[in-house]
Amino acid sequence: MNSIINFNSVSDYNSFNNNETLHPLVSIVDLSKASPRGQYKMNFSVYCVILKDIKCGDLKYGNNYYDYQEGTLVFFGPGQVVEVDANGGIYQPMGKALLFHPDLLHGTALGKHMDDYNFFSYNTNEALHLSEKERKLILDCFSKIEYELEQSIDKHSKTLITSNIELFLNYCNRFYDRQFITRDTVHKGVLDKFENLLSTYLNSDKPRNEGLPSVSWCAEKLNLSPNYFGDLIKKDTGFTAQEFIQSKVIDLAKEKIFDINKSISEVAYELGFKYPQHFTRLFKQKVGMSPLDYKNLN
Repeated sequence: MNSIINFNSVSDYNSFNNNETLHPLVSIVDLSKASPRGQYKMNFSVYCVILKDIKCGDLKYGNNYYDYQEGTLVFFGPGQVVEVDANGGIYQPMGKALLFHPDLLHGTALGKHMDDYNFFSYNTNEALHLSEKERKLILDCFSKIEYELEQSIDKHSKTLITSNIELFLNYCNRFYDRQFITRDTVHKGVLDKFENLLSTYLNSDKPRNEGLPSVSWCAEKLNLSPNYFGDLIKKDTGFTAQEFIQSKVIDLAKEKIFDINKSISEVAYELGFKYPQHFTRLFKQKVGMSPLDYKNLN
């Protein structure tokens, strides 16, 4: 059985990598100080961002490997378990890591919108690939945080540290937006596959038996995490994945309600709605009138 390392605190991760703990809630870790290691699993109770200088060990989350190579950033949030597969060998970690405990965010501007950084719950084939210019900018952000950690703690420390973490995370948002556009080979066809998946599902008996397709179900079928999938669709279409699904459902509903052999309730059940009134509410929200009014109008 693989060894499972629990990182419940910043100091746990620092100790594991032979780094000194300068602050109990945040750290910039020099991975080159870590001892050589083999295969193991990491269980995080902290936020962790790793920038490795070389490819050393494959990172595995669930049943899939990260789309990971030299010069990429990977993000782990509290509650994630990640496996490092050394292919039976031993390797020397290299690079930098940013660690911060959720308690650091209490009462800060960053804490109010930490949930906006969806990439902490991306899981497979979704690492952030950096250009050399972007990599230097990331290292500069790390240096600013490290500088603050080396100073005596005063009333400004928490604000300056969390502000620099926020700046770093905002850059990561920008770089992911760039990646959604530039990595056409990886993302090519996701929208087409999504549309085909919805069409096949909605035109089968599955909606009546299993309900409406969820964003997480679609993401799983496309081998993407729900947040990464949702961000990719939003970037591609301007709509959330949920809005896109609802649009396709309503388009199909507009055809079905003209079947003289079906009531509005029967159409609702066919489309996967548990209650007809939920269908009527969504239809009115999207079309501006009830299904019955739309049918009579046309």
